[in-house]
Amino acid sequence: MEYADIALLGQRMRDSIAQVIVGNERTVRIFISSVLAGGHVLMEDVPGTGKTLLCRTFAAALDAGFARIQFTPDLLPSDITGVSVYRQDKGEFQFVPGPVFTQLLLADEINRAVPRTQSALLECMEEHSVTENGITHRLSDFFTVVATQNPIENRGTFPLPEAQMDRFMVRLRMERPDRQASIAILNRFLYGAPLEKVCQAADVQAFLDARSLLERCTVSGDCLDYLVRITERTQAPDKVLLGVSARGMLALARLCRAWAALEGRDYVIPDDIKALAPAVFVHRILMRGMEDAEAFVRDILASEEAPTEQKWRS
Repeated sequence: MEYADIALLGQRMRDSIAQVIVGNERTVRIFISSVLAGGHVLMEDVPGTGKTLLCRTFAAALDAGFARIQFTPDLLPSDITGVSVYRQDKGEFQFVPGPVFTQLLLADEINRAVPRTQSALLECMEEHSVTENGITHRLSDFFTVVATQNPIENRGTFPLPEAQMDRFMVRLRMERPDRQASIAILNRFLYGAPLEKVCQAADVQAFLDARSLLERCTVSGDCLDYLVRITERTQAPDKVLLGVSARGMLALARLCRAWAALEGRDYVIPDDIKALAPAVFVHRILMRGMEDAEAFVRDILASEEAPTEQKWRS
């Protein structure tokens, strides 16, 4: 597989998803890039905007193993990871895998579960494994979590702690449709079920093969320096309580590699970093006072000098 093949793979995925999702081209591109980079996705938006539908459509286009967990306050950690059950016929305990033993996991309304249950996903997301009774069980190499949450409603919710927010490579919102897009949505869903007609565009192995090429995608020294500089700017103690961590900085570098590969390039350019930094940084920043984290990140990108073409190509 070459970078042109990765670009073609991304185009086929976007075309297949477009059979269901109207508009949202940028959100879909970042979604695909994040999964290609091996990252987890947090979809944060009000109800009814298509967050769950995008996840299900992606799974159908990739023909990936898919499981959905509806997070509620009474959900237990074992409902997610699995539990050991005593088998009387064998005289021993046997581990019964939970829904995390899949390839693409939809954690719907993740902030409605209690913190103890939310934390059951930490090992799964970081190490792709589940440890139960001292025995570690491996998850799929492709294991990806797509979580949704409503940022408006706070009754009966438990905000994700910063340590768990940091596990998500990106936080995305669905774009609001204009009038023509709204009409297209009505026509598409009033007269059929487009999700049932999604064409498979690729398979999980193709994504894993493409992922193995990302390490060969070049990030020049000047681009790395630029990435470090904007990360350091997010740690200004006079404005923020919590800035972007080393994990967040690595997440942006890896996402830029995937984004570039899906463009058919084997190198990252400063515009990749500028385009993707808000999706990676904003949910990792805890501001002092009432300042908006997204505006803070965009001010950093506007004021920090990016490398010139002569530098990032060298």
